[in-house]
Amino acid sequence: MPHDVRALLKDAKAKLHEHRISAVDAELLLAHILGINRMELHAKSFTFSESEYETLHEQLATLIELRISGRPTQYITGEAPFRYLTLDIGEGALIPRPETELLVDEVLHNLSRYSDPVSVVDLGSGSGAIAVAIASESLGKKDVRVVAVEKSEAAAVWLKQNIGKFDLPIRTVIADVATALEGVKCDVVVANPPYIEDEAELPSELSAEPAEALFGGAGDGIETPRAFIAAAARLLKSGGFLAMEHGEGQADAMKSALAEDFESIHLHRDLNDRPRFTTAIRK
Repeated sequence: MPHDVRALLKDAKAKLHEHRISAVDAELLLAHILGINRMELHAKSFTFSESEYETLHEQLATLIELRISGRPTQYITGEAPFRYLTLDIGEGALIPRPETELLVDEVLHNLSRYSDPVSVVDLGSGSGAIAVAIASESLGKKDVRVVAVEKSEAAAVWLKQNIGKFDLPIRTVIADVATALEGVKCDVVVANPPYIEDEAELPSELSAEPAEALFGGAGDGIETPRAFIAAAARLLKSGGFLAMEHGEGQADAMKSALAEDFESIHLHRDLNDRPRFTTAIRK
């Protein structure tokens, strides 16, 4: 007798719930096995033969155990949604978060400040989420030239893969932000630097992600963001726009670090009213 997926999904969600993991992860993992997206999982009707059902059950059980062991769903599926895109993702690159989508939104809104072509540098690009989103959403609207800077060779694999996936003319530079693009001046710098305090105990969902993309230094975690600010000050033309993500408790430290070289410093909050990123204009 054919079997429906609902029983499988219910069991998988119950197992994840025991470990305080979102039920959505079970849907994403099952959709991945079936080769569909999560919305199709709910919209379509699926039935399977006895053997097909058993195979599906075994595959889902394996992935659920992987998730419970601490492996992020995005690393298991090899995909991460970001704005209007589905990025390729895996070990070595930070998983893009929905909160960072607001940072991209703010940059896109400010591109009109500058005449074409607009030069944008994404510092610490990682998987390329920010760079790829800005480049793809600007097509046909503004002549935007994007450069993605990333020092990690492991992350750069995913950066280059995503640029190729969406066939975007983004230039990649594999270098530390402190020395990248010597002599270059640009209109916009955007960054989501590592900013977690070195001594902080990571929640389990972050433990699989690269430490160098997470930790920003001892004490207040602002050491690496300060290095990114210094790089932005060096790269930006006078009147250039900076947008940088940071931790909830780092807004005052960011403002202080920006004060010497920047003006019009403005804190932005996320949809939960938490301090999320700061924008500023190069003096």
